[in-house]
Amino acid sequence: MDETERLLREKIRSIPDYPKKGVLFRDITPLLKDPKGLRTCIEALAGRFKEDRIDYVAGIEARGFIIGGALAEKLGVGFVPIRKKGKLPYKKVSVDYELEYGKETMEVHEDAVEKGRRVLIVDDLLATGGTAGAAAELMKKMGAIVVGFAFMVELSDLMGRKKLGGARIISLVTY
Repeated sequence: MDETERLLREKIRSIPDYPKKGVLFRDITPLLKDPKGLRTCIEALAGRFKEDRIDYVAGIEARGFIIGGALAEKLGVGFVPIRKKGKLPYKKVSVDYELEYGKETMEVHEDAVEKGRRVLIVDDLLATGGTAGAAAELMKKMGAIVVGFAFMVELSDLMGRKKLGGARIISLVTY
């Protein structure tokens, strides 16, 4: 375990039996409120993608907005919000995807990403890979090139990486 992972682990709270019995929830809010922890997270992710010629960081609602916005600023690129259905006011492109508990839809504005642009997809946590995979499908539907995925936390037992194909995946903390 490197120094970055050690610091971040100290700031991530584990909550047993949330949202249901048998689940160990990894809560990043203590990390987000800590200036050193948040800065360490953003700098670590930026350092791993600084040579990838990224045009946009696409953050998945809602915690992916926090990390993605800060990462986009650090990399000097634009930010694209990937939203849940019904949250965007302009013309949209959407994709439906399956979750453990049902079906969901995510959307972006139709002019959010130009064809051929290089996009990094960001979220707080990689679990089963369904949400991140759908975000990649949405970006590809827009004609974008998905450069990779960046996560603060990965739950490796849930095998989410398998749903993300051969794209580069960076997770700062793995449980």
